Formats: sequence, C-alpha cells, structure tokens
Amino acid sequence: EVQLVESGGGLVQPGGSLRLSCAASGFTFSSSTMTWVRQAPGKESRWVATVDENGGSTAYADSVKGRFTISRDNAKNTMYLQMNSLKPEDTAVYFCVKGSQYTYPRDSWGQGTQVTVSS
Repeated sequence: EVQLVESGGGLVQPGGSLRLSCAASGFTFSSSTMTWVRQAPGKESRWVATVDENGGSTAYADSVKGRFTISRDNAKNTMYLQMNSLKPEDTAVYFCVKGSQYTYPRDSWGQGTQVTVSS
C-alpha cells in the first residue's frame, strides 16, 4: 500500500522559508516520479513542482519558479520542497503525490501539511 506522509508545514512570515518533507513507503520510491501539489482554501488543487526518479530533472509552476526547490533522497525514500521568499498567496495545504504533473489528479496523495504565510 502506498503511503505518503508530509511534514514541515507551519506558520511563517512573508519572506520567510520552510522545508517540507514527504516520507514514502509501500512502493519503489527510486522508480517513481514525485510531485508537490497545493490547495488554497476554497480553490482547486494546483501543481507546484515535479522531480524525476533520480532527481536529475525538475519542473516548476511559474508561480514558484526561482523561490521553491524540489529534491529527493532515494536512500531515505524522502522528497523535499524548500520554499524561500514565501508570500501570503503561497498559503495552502501542500500534498505529496506519487506521479507526474500530468497524472497527479488520479495518483496517490498524502494527507497534506498546512503552510500559512502571514504577518
């Protein structure tokens, strides 16, 4: 059974940083493209970033490009999202997804971690 557990969310001031983690189990993590998705209150989920199986290729939504960095450690079965220069509009629940930016709506999701950017 696929299990994805996010952590690292919290309350941060605008301009601050957070690092999210996603611990994966129940599948071959090193063979899976992984993705971060976020959902703001009252809005649809939006793709944030994707990393390929070995971390060599990444892709970002325009809204986070240059501020967020996605990475992974296959030895630890863990994916990360380093978020810098956070803005109030980054406030959302962030989900870890086993899949790509093209398939994430129907892939396996974690339970999410709340990120709130506010002064």
